[in-house]
Amino acid sequence: MLFWLKKIIASLLLPPTLPLLLGVVGLCLLKRRPRISRVLIGLGLFGVWFFSAPVTVDWLATPLEQARPPSLATLKTAQAIVVLGGGRDPVAPEYGGESVSQYSLARLRYAARLARQTKLPLLLTGGAPSGGRAEAELMAESLRLDFGLQARWVENASLDTRDNAVFSSVLLKAAGVHRIVLVSDASHLPRARLEFERLGFAVIDGPTRYMAGNLGNRFTWLPSATAAQAGRLVAHEWLGLLAQRLRPAD
Repeated sequence: MLFWLKKIIASLLLPPTLPLLLGVVGLCLLKRRPRISRVLIGLGLFGVWFFSAPVTVDWLATPLEQARPPSLATLKTAQAIVVLGGGRDPVAPEYGGESVSQYSLARLRYAARLARQTKLPLLLTGGAPSGGRAEAELMAESLRLDFGLQARWVENASLDTRDNAVFSSVLLKAAGVHRIVLVSDASHLPRARLEFERLGFAVIDGPTRYMAGNLGNRFTWLPSATAAQAGRLVAHEWLGLLAQRLRPAD
């Protein structure tokens, strides 16, 4: 219940919902409170633009994506590679019904490359918040069939990033693992890294899927569908970091 409550609150605070709500409330107040109405409509329009223009989304993403790919020497000091689930596609008939999302696939691709370079064991983590097969199970299947690799651990009960860390730590610590390579989107790593570090792990960043610099070089002030999608993801990470900082220590 708490998980879904957090999801609902986050959805209301993230674009495009929040800017649209501001605009709708502004329109409802147009006759009774014209000044407030104009402010709310203006904020709503500004929010829609701000979170869908490449120039502003790039500006928001850059501070999150400071992690750089690790060197081979650094990678060799790790004991395992942990890959965080990035969602699933529930309708994928070409893959038998369900499959990993584009985000999970990008993380798997990079993790597979790191695993081949280092021969380190892989842990896949991700549950099934919306039902169906767990993300980690779909990732393990893709890892085996598409990349020819086998995961050593599959953690399939977690619902969010905090769960990823908590449930994975049980498997890792039982195997004596305390230094990991953490693979996720570059924008997600600051939040994910802190969750694992709070549990006592030494974390080597394994960033992939950078958004900053990949949102278009022309007409950067004009909104685009690609930037709007990235804008929601970046806003989600900033909101998640705020919630993480406000959360009481375990």
